[in-house]
Amino acid sequence: MKTNIEELQRIAKLIRKDIVEMLTESASGHPGGSLSAADILTTLYFREMNVDTKNPKAADRDRFVLSKGHAAPVLYAALAEKGFFDKSELMNLRKINSILQGHPNMNYVPGVDMSTGSLGQGVSAAVGMALAGKIDKKDYRVYSLLGDGELGEGQVWEAAMSAAHYKLNNLTIFIDFNGLQIDGKIEDVMNPNPIADKFVAFGWNVLSIDGHNFEEIINAIEIARNTTDKPTAIVCKTIKGKGVSFMENEAGWHGSAPSKEQCKQALAEIGGEN
Repeated sequence: MKTNIEELQRIAKLIRKDIVEMLTESASGHPGGSLSAADILTTLYFREMNVDTKNPKAADRDRFVLSKGHAAPVLYAALAEKGFFDKSELMNLRKINSILQGHPNMNYVPGVDMSTGSLGQGVSAAVGMALAGKIDKKDYRVYSLLGDGELGEGQVWEAAMSAAHYKLNNLTIFIDFNGLQIDGKIEDVMNPNPIADKFVAFGWNVLSIDGHNFEEIINAIEIARNTTDKPTAIVCKTIKGKGVSFMENEAGWHGSAPSKEQCKQALAEIGGEN
């Protein structure tokens, strides 16, 4: 039985609270783009993806690549909530000798399928995984999350061209379209718009949705599953810092950790379980 939307909403609140708490404890990291992607990862890990916490490297598992690797807190929170490792480990974020460093490392973190951080390289690895699945005649699916600022990397478009060329219908990418990056509005730094049209031009099936609407996320993934001849790009309109009033739509929260007082306010605003 698939997880219903009410349960997904409950889990997403837990993930957002974990993000805020771990970043407060570490006093460094990236809250804005982690919070904006929480609903996407919640849907993937708690409804869509075929993964096994007892066998994280199972050959037939679905794969997920966090191409915007600096948003590691949202991936760590989702993996811990799913049960890949104990949630207490989240409080060791970015500490010396912790498995949870500022960017995901597949050699140390159970459930991480690819080490990422250099923007553009993650989606390229995801294309390789999907192509390998086709060559090996496997039925696993590959998912990747990109930042909208990341689209300024030329390597993203080389990967996009390759994925369409090889008709990788087993590949679905999500673009976290929150409109902001570390230096400000994406339009002012290196304008990637119109994002959807670009992926259409590169030969992809493209969907544009509200990245905080679980029904739309679920429906888009279903359409991607039923697309037979091309990869799918889901352009997700999101809010950077979603769920925390003083972080929402503020570029300054791209890579700044909250204080303890700000943490208390954020947790109260997110609500849900303690």
